[in-house]
Amino acid sequence: QVQLVESGGGLVQPGGSLRLSCVASGSQLDTYNMGWYRQAPGKQREWVALITSDEVTKYPDSVKGRFTISRDNAKNMVYLQMNSLRPEDTAVYYCNAGRHIYTYWGRGTQVTVSS
Repeated sequence: QVQLVESGGGLVQPGGSLRLSCVASGSQLDTYNMGWYRQAPGKQREWVALITSDEVTKYPDSVKGRFTISRDNAKNMVYLQMNSLRPEDTAVYYCNAGRHIYTYWGRGTQVTVSS
């Protein structure tokens, strides 16, 4: 069983930056693929970043070049650096850990981009 806790969300102006963190407990993350997802009000949850256990990273076009996912297996943590934020990035951001048939979610952290 993996427990995930996100932090680092908040209110930021358009063009600003935030760094989200996700700390895991209950298991070492080094064999898990880790991802960040987001869900805006009235919309489906969408994937925004992935880092595999081999540290290969992938992003959808909507955030490519603005968001960077990284991991620190020694600290059992995953990060999402978000730059050049836009109002449409406003959402609850969730951390995800996946391995084989197992997937775990955190409770999310709110990111609001507004002037």
